[in-house]
Amino acid sequence: MSLRLLTSAAALALTAGAASADYSLTILHTNDFHSRFEPISKYDSGCSAEDNDAGECFGGSARLMTAIEEAKARSNNWVLVDGGDQFQGTLFYTYYKGKLAAEMMNKMGYTAMTVGNHEFDDGPEVLRGFMDAVDFPVLMSNADVSGEPLLADVLMKSTVIEQGGEKLGFIGLTPQDTDELASPGPNIVFTDPSDAVQGEVDRLTEEGVNKIIVLSHSSYGVDQRVAQNTTGIDVIVGGHSNTLLGNMDGAEGPYPTVVNGVQIVQAYAYGKFLGELNVTFDDEGNVIEATGAPILMDAAVAEDEATKARIAEAAAPLDEIRNEVVAEAAEPIEGNRDVCRAMECSMGNLVADAMLARVADQGVQIAIANSGGLRASIDAGEVTMGEVLTVLPFQNTLSTFTVTGATMLEALENGVSQIEEGAGRFPQVAGLTFTVDPAAEPGSRVSDVMVGDAPLDPEAEYGVVSNNYVRNGGDGYKMFVDAKDAYDFGPDLADVTAEYLAENAPYQPYTDGRITMK
Repeated sequence: MSLRLLTSAAALALTAGAASADYSLTILHTNDFHSRFEPISKYDSGCSAEDNDAGECFGGSARLMTAIEEAKARSNNWVLVDGGDQFQGTLFYTYYKGKLAAEMMNKMGYTAMTVGNHEFDDGPEVLRGFMDAVDFPVLMSNADVSGEPLLADVLMKSTVIEQGGEKLGFIGLTPQDTDELASPGPNIVFTDPSDAVQGEVDRLTEEGVNKIIVLSHSSYGVDQRVAQNTTGIDVIVGGHSNTLLGNMDGAEGPYPTVVNGVQIVQAYAYGKFLGELNVTFDDEGNVIEATGAPILMDAAVAEDEATKARIAEAAAPLDEIRNEVVAEAAEPIEGNRDVCRAMECSMGNLVADAMLARVADQGVQIAIANSGGLRASIDAGEVTMGEVLTVLPFQNTLSTFTVTGATMLEALENGVSQIEEGAGRFPQVAGLTFTVDPAAEPGSRVSDVMVGDAPLDPEAEYGVVSNNYVRNGGDGYKMFVDAKDAYDFGPDLADVTAEYLAENAPYQPYTDGRITMK
């Protein structure tokens, strides 16, 4: 054999060796499940058994179980991860807290998840109970938990899992403003996401890990910034912003979205999709191919019968409460987050009107609600208590207090300060009107504020009603923390809304221009 042929043969052998060193991994992922163990309607709210049998529902744990098992069967090397916010959203969470989520995630075989802000809704205690119950690591890198005895030395920043002969590094990420969004308590300090992730990437890299996946409950926008501001990340599995990526209607970007070489994915919310990303790494840990799509959990996905039966069993104690018909809606009531976090919406008007009507005889003039507290729409026809509780699941109570006009203006400015991010602080109001210029700098976006027929007086005092979460500084409303005459122990907001719907049945949803967008 000639030297040239020998050289060519050696080159071919090297090429074949390099090809065989490629590492393929299927990343199955969910995010923002929010206790939607049962199927949901097109409004992301409850879906009746009749509609489910008719093929009109989506998601639910039984469909997700089938889809996950089918996806695992398509791959000889997979991980199943979650981008946070398993907690909160339906009566299942109100009743079981994290126990049913832990049970279902264990059965589905999750590999890892990150902490979402709602995992802190009932403080570190419930999160710790959930972590003790699951068979996989729960991660959060951008917080110092050393001062919280329930989580110190238990809640890890990252973890390494050996799979298919390779080491995979997973890093958790949660919103930096979780202290404003939930109830983590005073002992946890949240930090910058990019710095936290880079620190863990550097540490994992030193340990010889060259395939790194960030599980990020931080929003599509933050994920793109983290990708841009760091080195060494291969994939970000996102959450928090309920972003749909792919080629379908309503998608906000491609699946995956590639920024600085990082593959970013997210799969909407509520178990309506199962994300499936197929990634190939070279032997140095570089991503050389990444393809996939979110799989719609519609009627084409059969429900796993054992899971369906278990969820029905878990639902039995809840049925008496949620099946009670409390009112009737003449038309669908719009509670979609993309609408309510950007402008006046009919669900926001309903809730704000209901709050104000309940306390108007106390001299309260203004109602303000955070759109992040509105979690679903309601369709036309009979309205059950279960539907109301799906819209308002947080067990918030009415809070009344007194502030100056200047403080009220500051609150409105806070409410519209993150409109471009779809933040939940966007205000829905009653008793006042105002104009928003989203193009202006945050802090100077609000104008033309009227209380009734009179301009807002910065020096005057106004009676205000909100929910206890906002009154105590949630969603950035810290200007209310020291309000005068504060009383946070009014009736449950869901009960107030249900009663208002009943008093005005059939309820006609509406918008009336109380918030004007320039």
